[in-house]
Amino acid sequence: VKAFDVFLQKRECTGNTRKFYFKALRACMNKAIQDKEAPESTYPFGKCGFNISSLEEETAKRYLPGDYMEKLKTNVMENSTLDMTRRLFLFTYYCYGISFMDAALLTKKNIIRYNGGDYIVYKRHKTKEAKKVKPIQIKITNTIQELLDWFGENTILIGEYLLPIVSREYKGEQLYNHIRSRFSRNGKNLNNLAIALGITDMKLTSYVSRHTMAMTLQDNQVPREVISQILGHSDLAT
Repeated sequence: VKAFDVFLQKRECTGNTRKFYFKALRACMNKAIQDKEAPESTYPFGKCGFNISSLEEETAKRYLPGDYMEKLKTNVMENSTLDMTRRLFLFTYYCYGISFMDAALLTKKNIIRYNGGDYIVYKRHKTKEAKKVKPIQIKITNTIQELLDWFGENTILIGEYLLPIVSREYKGEQLYNHIRSRFSRNGKNLNNLAIALGITDMKLTSYVSRHTMAMTLQDNQVPREVISQILGHSDLAT
């Protein structure tokens, strides 16, 4: 395990990236022990073992200033791929910074009508198995509806999906790997979009929309307890 950590460091992986790998490895080993495919005596984590939490690093939160957001909102791109990428970014922003994975998995079944309006209701893929996780409710505003209508009229949507991210009828692990592949492609498209819009002093990523929404809410004096709930955090400290 220590040698693996050195290997990752030589690949210039950050502490948080290494932590991600080790948490996955630990989960596999815990499952192997649970299924009696591996002995507990060789378990490298736990008390006096390799300390995964020590790898965590605090990262600078990246969010877009108002003038950059205005560029994204108002500049319709001639290139169809870049314009679709721009609208996907805006959709995730208006939906409280919904993750790319969660956005990709949204279907018509996630739209629920109550209190006189339509809402997108979902549980985060990242934490849906955790105890007492509450679904996130997003009121479909006129702006969100306009984006959904645009995707419906200008892109190819598969099955019941709301967004043009999933391009084939996959399930299970195949679906997960497909979305990860699309995530990588979207990252490249966002990079090209940033260049086209003259956003050159910071990297435009799908995660930036989440931080930008959080900061927009904070700048508008929305209480942090509410922001935490909107972002789907189970712990206010997050």
